Amino acid sequence: MYRVFLETYGCQMNVADSEVMAGVLERAGMALTDRPELADAVLLNTCAIREHAELRVLGRLGEFARLKKQNSKLIVGVAGCMAQHLRKRLLDERSRVLDLVVGPDGYRHLPELLRRAAGEPVAEIRLDRDETYGDLEPKRGDGVRAWITAQRGCDKFCTYCVVPYTRGRERSLPLDELIGQVRNAVAAGYKEVVYLGQTVNSYHDGRHDFTDLLRATDAVEGLLRVRFTSPHPTDMTPNVIEAIATCDAVCPQVHLPLQSASNGILEAMNRTYTLEGYREVVAALRGGIPDLALSTDIIVGFPGETEDDYARTIAYMTETRFDSAFLFKYSARPDTRAHRWPETVSEEEKGRRLQQLIDLQQGISAEKNEAWIGREVEVLVEETTKRGEHQLYGRTPQFKAIVFPNDGTPCGTLRQVRVVGATSNTLLGEPVGQAAQPAPALVQIA
Repeated sequence: MYRVFLETYGCQMNVADSEVMAGVLERAGMALTDRPELADAVLLNTCAIREHAELRVLGRLGEFARLKKQNSKLIVGVAGCMAQHLRKRLLDERSRVLDLVVGPDGYRHLPELLRRAAGEPVAEIRLDRDETYGDLEPKRGDGVRAWITAQRGCDKFCTYCVVPYTRGRERSLPLDELIGQVRNAVAAGYKEVVYLGQTVNSYHDGRHDFTDLLRATDAVEGLLRVRFTSPHPTDMTPNVIEAIATCDAVCPQVHLPLQSASNGILEAMNRTYTLEGYREVVAALRGGIPDLALSTDIIVGFPGETEDDYARTIAYMTETRFDSAFLFKYSARPDTRAHRWPETVSEEEKGRRLQQLIDLQQGISAEKNEAWIGREVEVLVEETTKRGEHQLYGRTPQFKAIVFPNDGTPCGTLRQVRVVGATSNTLLGEPVGQAAQPAPALVQIA
């Protein structure tokens, strides 16, 4: 049997794409292996959003080059967002390691592409405006959470972002197809679904918008929780906020990327909103959704960012007090508009600004988590902790990680837990009352 080693880098969208690839491969009679030395082909599903991710992939390819010397028939392939950038390396016979490069819209043809790559190098990087993979059943990983791609590509064209060039233009899957995927996930034992999209709340299939999707998903019997990532501030409408607040299964947790609190930098980034507009969205979210947890993304060191621009970001983060934040140094990405602009902030200064933001956010996150001490929370139990089976790990509706003594509560069930301690990353709890009985058809955690 033909064996494939599949390794994933990057965001949840890449995880979901790998699950699509795994399903395609298995339906073609191929088997997945977790040992590259036993594989007939190794595939890296890649991310091009950050330079660091690309460097990790290139380092991994060096390891596979050594493996290929031991097995000359080994097919080495790269899938995903780095495919466009690596095409020239594929065609360079002098230093060629890669046999296959396949972009985000070519996964349907993976078995055929692997067979062709055994004879000659293959590149399939054409973007397909109609490809959504909505008709393909993914091979999902173990756990309680199912990733479902509601929208592919992006039309926003932020000046720093490579997604419109690597994943194509925005297209949404039909609502009926998505609800079918949700029902299949629930039937397989998954208790939570997460809708994915680069600007997921701009979802529109021609008839239904994101509000319709949330309400239809909320009505699926047996589904405990619904989440989504990442929304765009300009598409966070009153109707969407009302749906989050009133749908029982939709969690009170929103990740709302800001990127900068300077209007000048936001304009240069082509973010299409001002800080004042973002502030209004935050007020509407917090005013309409009780116990909302709000997180964000911030980039420091964007071309043209002055000390005053950066100070505005520090001030706004201090004012808004996000529950958590993903914080990054700007790195220029090929094909983007900002890639042509000169860097104005040194790497040393980027590092200083980033570390200051990290220190600030860690303090805020600790204080936000400490405010939960003494309260009871509903936890979806996911697994035993890495430190041992004597503790259980799960998430609150706000997506806060929590650990508590293992009282026999089965994975995939809800448990009332009292918060008794907190760190900047994790809540500590103790179970309240009796543990639930095992749920049927539960996906077991490896």
